[in-house]
Amino acid sequence: MGLRIAVFAALVLASGPSVTAQTPDSTGKSVAAAQDVAVAWLRLVDQRRYGESWDSAAGIFRDAVTRSAWEAAVREGRGPFEPFSARQLLGASVQTSLPNAPAGEYVVLQYQTKVRGGKTAIETVTPTRDKDGRWRVAGYYVRPE
Repeated sequence: MGLRIAVFAALVLASGPSVTAQTPDSTGKSVAAAQDVAVAWLRLVDQRRYGESWDSAAGIFRDAVTRSAWEAAVREGRGPFEPFSARQLLGASVQTSLPNAPAGEYVVLQYQTKVRGGKTAIETVTPTRDKDGRWRVAGYYVRPE
């Protein structure tokens, strides 16, 4: 599966050190904002509006992959799983650093998602606070469970 949708080939998502400088309240707000962005972004991808998903992604995402490369990669990587349906959030982790990514504010969200044939996949969506302060998706990865 060419990319298995590791959108940022350069940004391998893994757990890094947790944010400790934030208060529990601000961490909760970051997670909630990141989840809202992730859900809206996943809706675009589920509707096969891949170009729009690229347009709405974080600058780091758009710098890592061209729009046309993203459209091709997401078709190839998600194709074996489609259609995607119900998602259940497995966890959220606020991070300030991720491997091969610049320092910043990230929320790594993992979903268990129902896919073709009654199977499940794990989707990892990583929103970041972009340069303008808005949350946008910086990375996406899907794998069979």
